Amino acid sequence: MSGPSKHFERPVRIRFSHCDPAGIVFFPQYLVMTNALVEDWFNEALDIDYAAMISKRRVGLPIVKLDCTFSKPSQMGDTLMLSLTLERFGARSVGIVIEAQSHGETRFHARQVLVTTSLESGVSIDIPDDIRAALARFNPAALAEIKETRS
Repeated sequence: MSGPSKHFERPVRIRFSHCDPAGIVFFPQYLVMTNALVEDWFNEALDIDYAAMISKRRVGLPIVKLDCTFSKPSQMGDTLMLSLTLERFGARSVGIVIEAQSHGETRFHARQVLVTTSLESGVSIDIPDDIRAALARFNPAALAEIKETRS
């Protein structure tokens, strides 16, 4: 990634419902947290109504590639700072990095590729112009050369 990147951050308090019987965050809960972070990022930083994008516009944004590292357990009562960085975006996909830290330690790190999808047909579609413009405003350096295959 070249140039300075902008981050979207949100604190998340670890609750009883996040934890497994061992008293630590059950790993799939991190994905629930990251999805909530993406929704907040769209609503607050990109100024795109995420609920309307899904329900009215019928544009989905599923994860098609996911790489996670779980560095240290988090426990009930911890507060994690979730940070989202827009790494790249192309014609139909968005690459993001999400990190969860507490007390200066990384607890969780994920690299995700999201693809804009028609919820009517189930196939990938070009990123809508207003979303593309919002992504470019958030991090202009993240615009990738458009080499993706259009289906």
